[in-house]
Amino acid sequence: MRFLIVTLGCAKNEVDSDRMRALLLADGFEEAAEAADANVAIVNTCSFLASATEESVEATLELAEERSEGVRACPIVMCGCVPSRYGDALADELPEVAAFVRAEDEDGIVGVVRDVLGLPPAGEAALPETLRTVEGASAFVKISEGCDRFCTFCAIPYIRGRYHSRPAAEVVSEVRSLMEGGVREVVLIGQDTGVWGSDLGEGETLASLLRRVADAVRPYAGWVRVLYLQPEGMTDELVSVIRDVPEVLPYIDIPIQHCSARVLRAMGRTGSPEELRELFSRLRSEIPGMVLRTTGMAGFPGETDEEADELYEFISEQEFDYCSVFAYSPEEGTRAAAMEGQVDEAVKLERTQRLIDLTEQLGFAATAAHVGERVRVIVDGVEESEDGPELIGHAWFQAPDSDGAVHIPYGEAAVGDIVTVDLVDSFCYELVGEIVEEGA
Repeated sequence: MRFLIVTLGCAKNEVDSDRMRALLLADGFEEAAEAADANVAIVNTCSFLASATEESVEATLELAEERSEGVRACPIVMCGCVPSRYGDALADELPEVAAFVRAEDEDGIVGVVRDVLGLPPAGEAALPETLRTVEGASAFVKISEGCDRFCTFCAIPYIRGRYHSRPAAEVVSEVRSLMEGGVREVVLIGQDTGVWGSDLGEGETLASLLRRVADAVRPYAGWVRVLYLQPEGMTDELVSVIRDVPEVLPYIDIPIQHCSARVLRAMGRTGSPEELRELFSRLRSEIPGMVLRTTGMAGFPGETDEEADELYEFISEQEFDYCSVFAYSPEEGTRAAAMEGQVDEAVKLERTQRLIDLTEQLGFAATAAHVGERVRVIVDGVEESEDGPELIGHAWFQAPDSDGAVHIPYGEAAVGDIVTVDLVDSFCYELVGEIVEEGA
């Protein structure tokens, strides 16, 4: 029996899909590349924004239409955030779907798939120690689930539940297994990575976890990257680990959303322009050469023209290396959706585009500033270009799947190799590199 997995949304969903893949493979299933070759299709959905929910539903319906025999000839199992958010109401809305699996129930995917295919229950098969099937140089590793922040614009706590940390021993075991399998970079992710360990006991902090993960990757000359740090999570202990532990990359992702103190309070967040300036100034002074990524939101309810200008000027002043920009979306069930002062859609989009134009200008310049550097690059794959095959990789200052890549037109290397490269040109967020011969 063959299964197809379609994954939508963020890297955390990629990790969940990979875990389900490992469970199914361990039970004797095989993976199909196309729906036409599959006996069952699994759609791992995203519901962070209304647009993501719509995309998830559309992808599901497209799968249903692909099979001329009808949907029941290839049952569809919808997993993840959409079932977690909308629950039992989905059965009437999507009769094309054979089963719905909430995010917290995905480890039972084998039983669900066997049930919809009419197969007998699974036996007591021995599972691999680490439920991952990563092929490639980089791997995302979840260190926590859920969120306790309850920002007024965000539905994640209602979808993924309250915050809980994954035990350090489990994280380190997975990292070791990935390294043994050829991975050379692990990217630690969660809804709020900075508070990891707060529910585990005294002494358990993100900084302590990073030290243990660094020990695990050191024999392989590996890299460790951490994403989604809230401003409050940047403790002195964490800053010192990022600065002093060579395996931990000096790449920090702090999604500020806004800088206006009033808007941040309305969002259910803390901070002010002064506090954020002080934070970024401290990080830049204590971690030389650090790369900063952030996220900004335009058009939050009640945002005035002056507050929109304040965010624009703050981002311009800080010159972030990378910055994602989102237009506020009124998400069902969130407090912000019921707030007065919803910003006109045209105004919201104008503010969003203005920020995008600014962040691209800053990001392209930050990328170009690396031209002339000699860096280590992890090879992620090979692509065909007009001039033939070229290696595609990323340097330490580029998070995989987020920040552009390094294109190497000439040279030989395998996926997972770490090569020394001279950066000779840039275009947008992309860089062109030349492999440096050994001994050069």
